[in-house]
Amino acid sequence: MGFGRINRKRGHGIALVPDALYFTKKAEPALHLQRHEPSGHVGIVEAPDKVARVPTDAATALTTQNRWVLGARPRTLPAAIAPVLVGTAVGVWTSVGVEAQFHFIAWRFLCALVVALAVQVATNYANDYSDGRRGTDDPGRRVGPPRLVGDGLATPAEVKRAMLVAFGVTLVAGAPLVILVDWRLALVGVASVAAGWFYTGGPSPYGYAGLGEVFVFVFFGLVATVFSAFVQSGQITLLAIGAGAAMGLLATALLVVNNLRDIPGDTLSGKRTLAVRLGPPKTRVLYAVCMLGPFILLMFIAGCSGRLIGAAAFVALPLANIALTQVFRGAEGQGLIKVLGRTGQVQLVFGVLLAIGLAIGPV
Repeated sequence: MGFGRINRKRGHGIALVPDALYFTKKAEPALHLQRHEPSGHVGIVEAPDKVARVPTDAATALTTQNRWVLGARPRTLPAAIAPVLVGTAVGVWTSVGVEAQFHFIAWRFLCALVVALAVQVATNYANDYSDGRRGTDDPGRRVGPPRLVGDGLATPAEVKRAMLVAFGVTLVAGAPLVILVDWRLALVGVASVAAGWFYTGGPSPYGYAGLGEVFVFVFFGLVATVFSAFVQSGQITLLAIGAGAAMGLLATALLVVNNLRDIPGDTLSGKRTLAVRLGPPKTRVLYAVCMLGPFILLMFIAGCSGRLIGAAAFVALPLANIALTQVFRGAEGQGLIKVLGRTGQVQLVFGVLLAIGLAIGPV
């Protein structure tokens, strides 16, 4: 099998490389382009949607059902569940005169939860689709669990369909809230869907420009928490914003430690995440800020609101300390996968305990 290479003494060289890892449904060899930059980075031209990689050894053991569950990235789902729980707990108490009244509308909570989960899953599939097409999920460059496109578990077109189905679930679950609660929630939904796609999709993905953490903080923290409270109470309060900031920091911590793990591969592929821009030492400091910030905010959330039982969320602090210790002892690569799981545990424990305390109400 031959290949052509164009070399220039100055500027960029472009090599046309037969990729043994790619095949079409007709088993015909496919090609993808590698652009060799003067800096040493290799930029990958997007592969066709209907081309799939030959599955890696680890990937071939997965059943079809397990592959799609893996692609949904279950470890990231606490980032969707926790802020809805907390936001709902904030919203079930409303002030009427000098008294606080409790009211919980179950169908609104369920719709908000499904919307949050669907946006998370759709964003994960969108990330898999876009990164896979660009080549940034190549197994040789990335540490972590298999990816649908990068490890040949599915074609880009199949992953794109899964993404569209998940975004469709978002629209269906959100429709009752738009129709029966407030039409402006449609704007929030559209913004969330667009943000999920353009994170790594489109011609200029902001996730590649170091803005992924901003997206996560806003949409999986502030938006998810504040509007979960809003659908219960019809109000946007300082308490909801404070709780949303706490949940946003924990969600951001998940992304920070994920990108810390991926610094070597992202650097090679030219993916300029915030972690790549900061470097490992400063990224570890950023992780500490995101992990400890919620516990500082907790004093405001529980104290200023009079819902003191919400302080039970401090129980999650020892778990956070374990994760921080591993990060500052220099964990990298596979070691950070454990930290990623621990971070998700912190977020879920913190969110559940805070939600319970807030739902019990003023004491």
